[in-house]
Amino acid sequence: MPNMTIKDIARLSGCSVSTISRVINDRPDVRPETKEKVLQMMRESGFVPNTNARQLKIQQSRSLVFVVKGTRNLFFSDFLVQLQRAATLYGYSGIVSYLDENANEIDAAQKILREIKPKGMIFLGGSVANFQQGFASITVPAVLTTLVSDELDFPNLSMVGVDDRAAARTAVSHLIAQGHRKIAVLGGPATSYPSRMRRLGAQDAMEDAGLTFDDRLYGLSNYDFESAYHAMNSLLARRAEFTALFAMSDVIAFGAIRALVSAGFRVPEDVSVIGFDGISMSRYCVPVMTTIVQPGEQIALQSIELLVRQIEHGAPAQKITLQPELQVGESVRAV
Repeated sequence: MPNMTIKDIARLSGCSVSTISRVINDRPDVRPETKEKVLQMMRESGFVPNTNARQLKIQQSRSLVFVVKGTRNLFFSDFLVQLQRAATLYGYSGIVSYLDENANEIDAAQKILREIKPKGMIFLGGSVANFQQGFASITVPAVLTTLVSDELDFPNLSMVGVDDRAAARTAVSHLIAQGHRKIAVLGGPATSYPSRMRRLGAQDAMEDAGLTFDDRLYGLSNYDFESAYHAMNSLLARRAEFTALFAMSDVIAFGAIRALVSAGFRVPEDVSVIGFDGISMSRYCVPVMTTIVQPGEQIALQSIELLVRQIEHGAPAQKITLQPELQVGESVRAV
């Protein structure tokens, strides 16, 4: 029967249009025998519900935007999958907007709000200074994820992440416990809040052990392989002496190891390396990375949950700090 409508299925099955609609939408409030009868009728008649318009309407009314700062950050790419999964659980769809690591995420968010009009936004990575200067203009509920700062306080901005400073302290304390005293650090500039906190955490661990943080052993690197590779080569070119490296991300650790191996160093025999993030690659590289694992799935679920509560119930913004975990691999050895 060509061009059948939902009304035709209702007439043929002896059910109401609203019952057919509930079957199509897979609602639980339909008796199983009624549902089977309607589905059988739809199969026999070749009826295919036109859900395109409905889907488009749902997407428009239940869309979230994920603003991702740093296109080459592998932790974010793993994490985005978990965010999308969590959003789907709550019946929302995620639209991803990638920005360069040096872009202004608030300017980008204002443009997105004008064009897409999402219900809420999640920021992956961000500059505290940019938020301080411009976030007041963002009117929808938002979550700054993987970053928790006491310097930000907006009624519609929740934060979920680990304590970067405490986590970095754990990482460097682990190196010190293995007997290392000359420890190099590779990470981002002071304008990056996580980098600043991780640097402070490294300094805390060294001060705890009566060591002095040596600025000559600090290499500036973005959160990508190439930048880390060049940063480590710069340290080696300066004849920097160290037996261990704290890399502020696993990706930075991988880039640095490539440079070390190319220069004739062995990891961990000559230089021990500890990373940060716990991306899946850290468990499969050679040697297996010792790293600080961020609980990505937990951060993603909490972020979406807080955002949905703000959107649907007007809940107040919250700050949630989760615990990372030290994953002991093969890249650190005692001296």
